[in-house]
Order: sequence, then structure tokens, then C-alpha cells
Amino acid sequence: MIVCYAQGGGLGHLTRIRAYLHTCHGDEPATILSTSPFTADPRVLGPHRLLPTSALHTLRPSLLVVDAFPAGIDGSLSAASVPPGTETVHLARLLRWDVYRPLMPSDPIRYDRIWAVEDLGDSPLPLTGPLSLADPPAAGDPDPSGVADGAWLIVHSGPSAEIQELIGYARDCADLEGARPRFVLVAPHRPAGLPSGVGHLDPYPALPLFARAERVVTAAGFNAVRQMRPWRDRHLMLPFPRRFDDQFTRAARARP
Repeated sequence: MIVCYAQGGGLGHLTRIRAYLHTCHGDEPATILSTSPFTADPRVLGPHRLLPTSALHTLRPSLLVVDAFPAGIDGSLSAASVPPGTETVHLARLLRWDVYRPLMPSDPIRYDRIWAVEDLGDSPLPLTGPLSLADPPAAGDPDPSGVADGAWLIVHSGPSAEIQELIGYARDCADLEGARPRFVLVAPHRPAGLPSGVGHLDPYPALPLFARAERVVTAAGFNAVRQMRPWRDRHLMLPFPRRFDDQFTRAARARP
């Protein structure tokens, strides 16, 4: 049994775990431990089942995959959390180690493999090597009406206040280019107060839309930067402060 710890309040942890399972295990069904609100959308989990993170102690996985946080988001994962004989894998992305390090337990998990899924710079982790993730294909065209074609997409699953900031940033960038594009928000929910003239789509995954857009405006989250790599010249990033994720370093490294 493959068990994946993907705890976090957003969509990024789930998208990264789905990509890992597709890349390394051919979409073999797995158990995903998460309390993210986005697990209510069946498109997000795909063939995988969901359990709360508290269920880990009741399971006997053959493989335990821990996403992003080597000791869990709250430091609750330790060597004692892993049943004997379980193979362990950690997916390492950028962390603000000055903030996260105090959460590390005295008996951390000794991972069998630690994959760097992005450039980590000077990481304190004993890395196995880099791992390039590929996303599972979409079940169908997420935008058969072509709403995204030639538009400026504003892509974010975060809070409404950040969506409004991204819309303002997109408009400022368009003004600097002397452009008058169509703006389309790509988000799981239509936020209250969405400005007139800004359309809305709720696809999952959003990746198939990126090649069809004139510009894609995002924060500097891991998945957005990774997925937009083939179209870097169209990508406009506005990093946001996060407790553990270092979006500013990621954005600086990703800009052409």
C-alpha cells in the first residue's frame, strides 16, 4: 500500500502528490492523507482514496511518501510514526528552514530517498537527487468553449484578497505593455467582488489552458512555476509571503 502525507491548506500539496504518483508509480491507486478543503472535489483526488492525517497510525503502508515537510506541517511526524519495514520517501521543495527547523523532532524520519523536486540551493537534507515531475493527463478538454484562448489567465486557488492582488497586478502589467486583453480568472470558486470584465473558469487541472493563453499570471507557488516552465516568456509572477514556502526565492530563480 502506498500512503502519501499531503497536509496543507491549499491545492499545491495535492497537485504535487498526484504528479509524483503519476511519474513514479503509473497512477497506482494510493491513500492520500490530507485535510485540505480541496479534497472535496473528486477531480483532485482522481483514483486515490482520502483519509485524515490522523489515520497514519492505523495503516501499514509498504511505502510512505511525505510531501514538502519532512516532519509534517506541524512537526508531528517522527521515526516513531513509521511502521517497521516501511520504505520512506520525502519530496523536498523550498522551505524557509529558519522558520521550519524548530519543528523538527529529536528523532526525525530517516528517509530511504529524498527527492529534490526543484532547485533547493544549499539544502540541509541529504538529497538522493533531483526528480522531475509530470502531471497526469486531463480527462478531457477543461475549456471546450475556448474561453481561455488568447486571454490573460489569472490562476490562483488562494484567498480572495490574493486573487484581487493578482488581478490588479495583471492589469498593471497589461497597461505597461499597452495591451487590452481579456482577463479570465482560473480558480476553484468565483470570489465575491470579482471585477466586471473578468471572466471565470473552474477547471482541474488548469495546465491544459496554459499553452492557449497569451499570458498566465500567478503567485510563485511550486506547481505554477513548474508547470509554466515551457512558457516562461508568458508567465507573470507575483510572490506572496508564506510561513514555510519561499515564493520570493522561487520567483527570482524562475524569471528568464
